Amino acid sequence: LMFYFYAMPFVLADPGISYKPNEEIIVDGKSYPGFSIAYQNNVGVSPNDEYFIHFDPVTYEMVWLGYTVTFGKDEKSETIKWIKYDDWQNISGFILPKSIAWYELENNLPTSKERSRQEFIDVALSPGFLDTAFEMPEGAKIHEK
Repeated sequence: LMFYFYAMPFVLADPGISYKPNEEIIVDGKSYPGFSIAYQNNVGVSPNDEYFIHFDPVTYEMVWLGYTVTFGKDEKSETIKWIKYDDWQNISGFILPKSIAWYELENNLPTSKERSRQEFIDVALSPGFLDTAFEMPEGAKIHEK
């Protein structure tokens, strides 16, 4: 699970995942637009999980990840937990988190109070990883700003 959070949003590219624009969230007076991510039935071990990616409207870097937990349950969860991505590092030309932080909740939104932080130490990518890991799929298109 920690790898899943670490590699966000890159792990959300499997078949059977749907994306749609989501309401922006406002944290400490700053607005973050975003997308909600859901799974089709019978995709993965927790198809009722939902993710909410919110990004900085100027840099387009992901700042917030909201997620629900449904593992072992049949219905969707109403509780959204939030992780802030505010500490990035360049690993062999690839931008990955140096740490991520979970935040306290209020009305299903993050507050300004950090609850815990996970550091990622001695991160390395295998040689040649970037050459093949993110090849553009056939028929994919590049979105221009």
